[in-house]
Amino acid sequence: MGRSAGSAASRDPAAAVPPAGLRRRTAVGVSPRRRLDAEPTAVPPPTHFGDGGNADVLLRRLELTVRRRLDGLLQGDHLGLVPGSGTEAGDSRSYHPGDDVRRMDWFVTARTQTPYVRETIADRELETWVVLDLSASLDFGTADCEKRDLAIAGLAAVSHLTVRDGNRLGAVVTTGERVDRYPALPGRLAADRLLRQVVATPRAAGGRRGDLAAALETLRRPPRRRGLVCVVSDFLGDADWERPLRGLSSRHELLAVEVLDPRELELADVGLLTVVDPETGQTLEVPTGNAEVRRKFAEGAAAQRRQIAATLRRCGAGHLQLRTDRDWVTDVVRFVADRRRAGAGGASR
Repeated sequence: MGRSAGSAASRDPAAAVPPAGLRRRTAVGVSPRRRLDAEPTAVPPPTHFGDGGNADVLLRRLELTVRRRLDGLLQGDHLGLVPGSGTEAGDSRSYHPGDDVRRMDWFVTARTQTPYVRETIADRELETWVVLDLSASLDFGTADCEKRDLAIAGLAAVSHLTVRDGNRLGAVVTTGERVDRYPALPGRLAADRLLRQVVATPRAAGGRRGDLAAALETLRRPPRRRGLVCVVSDFLGDADWERPLRGLSSRHELLAVEVLDPRELELADVGLLTVVDPETGQTLEVPTGNAEVRRKFAEGAAAQRRQIAATLRRCGAGHLQLRTDRDWVTDVVRFVADRRRAGAGGASR
């Protein structure tokens, strides 16, 4: 599979990978929910930074969306994205299949004749690094926003969930042309400043491939203090990022945020379509009116996504998928809630 969801990796249209160069934008309705079990209610679509509006106004709108909705849906004193992760010993609880045997509480186990494990309390000074892919393949969207906008929204959500109690947030941003590194600093003001700097990152010129592996390597050398590494990307193209990501897993908690567009999964029947790979400039004529072409495209796209998911699992990363045609805040809330339940119930990730 090619790097971009619209990459022309093959001259056979039936074997083409999903089109990241497709520029059609359609109004796709989303039904976000105030509560996960509530009736759908209308909310604004993700902030689109490509509309030429005032960046400060757009960022304020995004920040308000993140803070109001995440705080409204994640009630109580949640621990963010890393439930139970830390070095301080907490309470004991009964063992559940999948628990780390290194956390066995042998004293309580011997006294009760029932397996118990010792929970850990989340470290109060967590260092979080976000590796943000803003290469040309993310300048694409056919629903409510571009993938680039969704990636920035993901950064805003990670910032909101981790920057508290003295936690530090830093970022490495790659476009394929440049790699920008922003030091990890504590506090909400520093996090807001980081978000503004990232939004100001120039778009990558066409014909340049992204280099996610190089961005990941910048976090390996020199080694950082233990913490959370969140990678936001579409993870397309060669999986040369697997080795550096696996290397980070030995020291950090990993979270992968995959951003995608519905047209990267299925082709619409729009007749003869010219697909452009934004990272190579290669074009391909795809006869989308051919049902067999659409079927093979969907099969190839599904196989590509399965391969990405399997690679992330091998690296030990949590996997959150955000789509341009879905309520991304609800997807974030559901993911955090699932991790919290897994941490409380002892399910391994």
